[in-house]
Amino acid sequence: MRFEQPIPLTTIAELIGAELIGNTTAAATGINEIHKVEEGDLAFVDHPKYYDKCIHSAASFIIINKEADFPSEKALLIVDEPFEAYLKIVRRYRPFEPSMRQVSISATIGEGSLIMPGAYIGNQVKIGRNCIIHPNVTILDYCIIGDDVIIQAGTTIGSDAFYYNKKTNRPIHYKKMDSCGRVVIGNGVEIGAGCTIDRGVTADTTIGDGTKMDNMVHIGHDTIVGRNCLFAAQVGIAGATTIEDDVVLWGQVGVSKTLTIGKGAVVNAQSGVPHSLEGGKAYFGSPAENARDKMKELVWVKRIPEIWNRLTKNEKS
Repeated sequence: MRFEQPIPLTTIAELIGAELIGNTTAAATGINEIHKVEEGDLAFVDHPKYYDKCIHSAASFIIINKEADFPSEKALLIVDEPFEAYLKIVRRYRPFEPSMRQVSISATIGEGSLIMPGAYIGNQVKIGRNCIIHPNVTILDYCIIGDDVIIQAGTTIGSDAFYYNKKTNRPIHYKKMDSCGRVVIGNGVEIGAGCTIDRGVTADTTIGDGTKMDNMVHIGHDTIVGRNCLFAAQVGIAGATTIEDDVVLWGQVGVSKTLTIGKGAVVNAQSGVPHSLEGGKAYFGSPAENARDKMKELVWVKRIPEIWNRLTKNEKS
């Protein structure tokens, strides 16, 4: 999440009750979780296992629960509960502001775009030109829709990330990590009925120009989908995944988190993708493997009873 203007670290420290050490005169330009941090960002870490990764990431300022060595140009904001500090910052600079109108007065709708009855358009949403938003579509706060986009009935754009902080020392172990990111949809995208696209936790979930989705497709938080991809019904993609240009995912393909599917890859129906896949190849199975090799394997599996009968017959003779 980018702040509207840089926020002095002293202001942030006062808000969260932090001890500020290091580059104390600097200002933060945004807050991001570790997968998406950029220079000028705040990030938080609350486990020694991840101290080094966070401190030496692109983040300039680290909210942490213990003093540690860090580069001189950075700053630490030391608090007992970094996660709670993150929540305070998000709720101050990207607060939940309910809009009771069908189309928020702060939303921008481009020339030639049609918003059908029952659709809900949230705060600060931007919709481009010549779009069709069908009945009962929900587009939540800060999401951006390009030109010539079609969104079919019942789809939700910008729902919160499925992302929780777990601590077993409290009665409710999983605590929601408030989502302050966006969904950004390019030009010429078509999204089927009953789809869900989660906003980024702190950054953007993006859908590239020309991508087409069938009904009941789910895209997880912070996922980057390239241009001219094709997703059939019931495809599910987990968070922080990269789908490069021209990828085809056929029906009921499931894709795990934080991996990459390369340009031009085709994944056949009902496959499971637990790891990154090279582009320009066809895949099938769970785990997904080269489709040609997998088909040969299935042929041999089918022949197991025949082979077994031959072996046992030879033993008897």
